[in-house]
Amino acid sequence: MSSSNLSSAGSASTATFVTALVFNLAVFGIELGIFTLVRPFFPAIYQPRTYIPPKSRRAAELTKNVLLWPFAIFMADYRDIKTQNGMDAYFFVRFLRMMVRVLLPIWLVSWAVLLPVTSIGTATANHTGLDLFTFGNVAPDKPGRYAAHLILAWVFTIWVWWNIRYEMKHFVTARQKWLIDPQNAEAAKASTVLITGVPRRYLSEAAITNLFSHLPGGVAKVWLNRDLKEMPELYERREKAAKKLESAETDLLNTAVKLHNKKLKAETKASKTDSKRASVDTSHNDGRPLTDPSINDVEQGDASLAEKLVPRNKRPSHRLPPFSFLPFGLPLMGKKVDSIEWVRQELAETNTALRNARRTLARDVATSSSLPAPLTNHPDAMKADPVSSMTYPPFNSAFVLFNNQLAAHMAAQVLTHHMPYRMQAQGVGVSPEDVIWSNLNMNPYEARIRMALSWGITLGLIIVWAIPVAFVGAISNVHSLCTTYSWLAWLCDLPPVVVGIISGILPPTLLAILMMMLPIILRLLARFEGLPQRTLIERTLMKRFFLFQVINSFLVVTLSSGIIAALPDLVKNVGSIPSLLANNLPKASTFFLTYVVLQGLSGTAAGFLQVVPLVLYYVKLFLLGSTPRSVYSIKFTMRSVSWGTLFPSITLLAVITLAYSIISPIINGLSVATFFLFYHLWKYLFIWQLDGQSHGETGGMFFPTALQHVFVGLYLQQICLAALFFLARDQNNKPSAIPEGALMIVLIGFTLFYQTIINNSYGPLKDYLPLTLAEQSHGKPDENAARELDDQASVKSVKAGEPQDATDNAVATSTAEKRARKRPSAPGSINESPGVKAQDHANVDLEANAGSAADADADAYKRSDSLTAPKQVSRRASSVRGVDEESGPKDFYHPASVEPAPVVWIPRDPLGLGEDEERACRAAGVDVSTQDAVMDGKGHVDISGPPPDYKE
Repeated sequence: MSSSNLSSAGSASTATFVTALVFNLAVFGIELGIFTLVRPFFPAIYQPRTYIPPKSRRAAELTKNVLLWPFAIFMADYRDIKTQNGMDAYFFVRFLRMMVRVLLPIWLVSWAVLLPVTSIGTATANHTGLDLFTFGNVAPDKPGRYAAHLILAWVFTIWVWWNIRYEMKHFVTARQKWLIDPQNAEAAKASTVLITGVPRRYLSEAAITNLFSHLPGGVAKVWLNRDLKEMPELYERREKAAKKLESAETDLLNTAVKLHNKKLKAETKASKTDSKRASVDTSHNDGRPLTDPSINDVEQGDASLAEKLVPRNKRPSHRLPPFSFLPFGLPLMGKKVDSIEWVRQELAETNTALRNARRTLARDVATSSSLPAPLTNHPDAMKADPVSSMTYPPFNSAFVLFNNQLAAHMAAQVLTHHMPYRMQAQGVGVSPEDVIWSNLNMNPYEARIRMALSWGITLGLIIVWAIPVAFVGAISNVHSLCTTYSWLAWLCDLPPVVVGIISGILPPTLLAILMMMLPIILRLLARFEGLPQRTLIERTLMKRFFLFQVINSFLVVTLSSGIIAALPDLVKNVGSIPSLLANNLPKASTFFLTYVVLQGLSGTAAGFLQVVPLVLYYVKLFLLGSTPRSVYSIKFTMRSVSWGTLFPSITLLAVITLAYSIISPIINGLSVATFFLFYHLWKYLFIWQLDGQSHGETGGMFFPTALQHVFVGLYLQQICLAALFFLARDQNNKPSAIPEGALMIVLIGFTLFYQTIINNSYGPLKDYLPLTLAEQSHGKPDENAARELDDQASVKSVKAGEPQDATDNAVATSTAEKRARKRPSAPGSINESPGVKAQDHANVDLEANAGSAADADADAYKRSDSLTAPKQVSRRASSVRGVDEESGPKDFYHPASVEPAPVVWIPRDPLGLGEDEERACRAAGVDVSTQDAVMDGKGHVDISGPPPDYKE
């Protein structure tokens, strides 16, 4: 190829960047403009946290002025996220803030020093446009200029060191304050430890209690995880049946209303009167259902109201699976049944089966709770005694609730057993909703084999995935491809704008799509590993996904793009490989410049506009909002985030920026702007939109891992600079920067030493409470002496010194973390004495006629007096009893062994059919409620409160 073609290919990097910049600026402006216009009209999308959470966690309205929202977000205090949305969300936003602080001086200094050094009075072949400001533009006869790169590399590294130490110190202090904060510390999970690998001699509650009695305060409760056999399947069947009954009953009501409307229209047409009768509307009658005998045809005898309104052939029906192993029915195959009648029978069968199983389980628990350590020839085996008479023998894991919070942290660190892999603590602060019950009985040796297989498959995926990623990197340097290969020469003849789109916009988009597919596979691999908590899966996913992105999204793209840029000359002059690589590898920065621009502009604007959630909200209401529960879930469930994928996507930007901060300093300014925009975007999202404080709260444990990722960026920067220094050649083609390369090797050693010091200094402090905070931790011995574990309330709802009424069936809760499972009978009881249970409900006053409009939903929630005030709702005496009747807290039993039957929630309707079906279901032994749900005259369902079995 001619030199002119090579020159044009080199200068095209500027056109590529400019095209990407203009395109993304246009998208940024359009999307923010739309957001400004539509934001006030969709509070359910753009500020749901102003009315959905409890009042203590609600945010004030963003702003009433349409144009002043940027100023309101800028002035918002990011520290409010800590109390409103949890520590994980707070530290994520703080990481973004830290990166702005880190990169701001790096941007100013690098542009002031490196841009002149690499562009003024120096030039190399084929470096034009943006390539003038890269490391490769230093002329061979000016090796002295490399000193600027070396000095700034050391200065920037030390600056990053200081920030990492500063943030680690803040993290440890903030996390320890959070651990001992009463709102967190008084929850049962704060003093609960999950123990795995429990050997046979300790497979009883009494043995584990005695073992940990040496710790201060002793043990309050032990939950042995058991082989529940058929119970989880029965529990899942019951849950699915309840949902199916809600859907079938609502469908029946909808059909009745539509048939009634059709009948009214036919009568109107037949009567040929001028009056127009409206569709069914209860506001136009005397308050009685339209099917009252005064207006309903009485010639149908004693038939039920449903039979009068809906013909048999129009009732909801479905087909049973033709084969037992199929989880669903098939068209034209299997027995066709009436859905409502079949589900009522299914609920009765599963309730009876669960009742009997729970009685048996209660006997096993009552027996093993008082047993001494079993006499066995294999005391350290990690399986229950095979000759045990228990129907539900214990697994090799247990939850241990301590009276003293500090004792729980001590138990998590102490060497408990004298044999390998026995009695291993999986950390403190386990939430029942975070537990993966199916992974609790995994043999520790099996778990390690699974871990090796899981990581082996992960590394294999990294290698396989490198092929499409390398292709993306090649596309980003299409100018060199068209000058190297004659069959691609037509690409060089395309208009510059088209070539800029192909090389500047298409590669980052393809790379983003490739990265979206991966987390699903990696999450499954993490679960296969046997991790017992979902938060642990997210934490290991964060590591796997980051490793994947660094190798494929950074290293492979850098090498593929840089080598392709050097291909024309590499083929002609093999001996010049070192100098060609030194000159051309920095050219790969063009791809990352466009990637940072894409993320900073289009990514930020899309984050504000939220097009997909906005569309899905109304699509779901239209297509899926058929039952009261589905309407409630769509309207009043806030979106959440996946930390395992969110954090790596941000830390990758930090790594790319640090790696190229010296080689291509243009990226520093773009990254400052990107992180600044991201900081305000996510501050807005976590204050006004998202729910980051779910049951998977880790107290910010993703943040230290993110800081470790920053070290990766430093290492890549230093290794790349060292390689470029060693590859640099003078005008005689001899090495010209050996001392600089050697000093970079020294800097790598210092960075490794500093990282080791940081990890050794703060590593032990980030997980557990120190002894110096014993007086401030929850559950000191003198306090626990007064705390009783009665059979009416969980430890989580009993504060030290508070009197408790043992006959009161209502559980008062002040936070979601104090949720308790109470059961009304004496300790160890397994009898069937009936009791009345109550559930806590949020006191949410919604407009009954609010419709599906999001602003009406917001106004209705805003008028609620208190979301945290308990709303007592009477419940039928449960037909299932068993282990839930024992004394003390029930939080860490498997849901299949303690959860009450769900309340079927159906709407009231103008025909009165809803109330009639409610009575029919209750007669069949199914707990049904029509509270706070209504169906209008057109068959549309709306709600004015939470589900009847709502638990905060």
